[in-house]
Amino acid sequence: MGYIPTLSLFKELSNNQLVDMEWAYRFNRTYSGDSLFNNNESHHRYWVRYSSEKLEARLGLQKIVFGPSFVLRSLSWFDTIDLKDPTGQTDGVEAFRLRWFPSNSLSIWSWSILNDQDSLSFGGRAEVSINMGDLGFTYHQDPSKSLQTIGQIGIPIPGSHNRVAIDYRYDGFIGFWNESVRIKSDNIEIDMITVGADYTLPIASGVLIMTESMFISSKQNTTTSNQTFTAFMASLPVGMFHNVMLISTLDWEENNSYNYLRWSSTFDSFSINCMASL
Repeated sequence: MGYIPTLSLFKELSNNQLVDMEWAYRFNRTYSGDSLFNNNESHHRYWVRYSSEKLEARLGLQKIVFGPSFVLRSLSWFDTIDLKDPTGQTDGVEAFRLRWFPSNSLSIWSWSILNDQDSLSFGGRAEVSINMGDLGFTYHQDPSKSLQTIGQIGIPIPGSHNRVAIDYRYDGFIGFWNESVRIKSDNIEIDMITVGADYTLPIASGVLIMTESMFISSKQNTTTSNQTFTAFMASLPVGMFHNVMLISTLDWEENNSYNYLRWSSTFDSFSINCMASL
């Protein structure tokens, strides 16, 4: 059971400029039967932002999310978003992020992030829209010497490292996307590739089907390991307020599968979400 009270304030300035801030606190409680199993309380967001037509600057505990993938996200570098979570919430990072929009088809990001070891990492991203789709180019450098884990899989990265990525999304008769990532440190190289596609079947109100596959290759000294994951999703709206979603993920190396069924009901003032593991 969770609750996130949120306070938001804003001040409009001249020439379409805005200053706003947000503070949110998260309460999480997990019960096993009648007993309280886990109780967690922490800051969820606290940031202040300046924005105009061409520029956005935000400082504080915030969400930094990018990339076109949905389930198997190679670009899940700074977030914990999980499609199986009906709330869509993610942990934040303490950062300063700057976004510049020189045109409608180009945006440029930069950021500096304070990690748990009080060291600063930095990076940037460019997003370009062309006739054949949307492209993204991302770079991040982390000088921290401590062991870190990134992504939904929790891939360990020992010591300081660099990350570079390119991603692409095309929307046409079918949707298609790709995320390709290389992570390199002094003693390890990690390559991650996600490929996905979706299509809406003309059945009832429209059945959205989607599949993604992620390939991971890790090379440390003379040892190489490989992992492959595949996800399938089907989503069906039921009437105006309800949606049924089935998510299946496969771990090809471990020969394991995980299946989840989610029912969501969305109304004007609240939503109800139910999740079952099959």
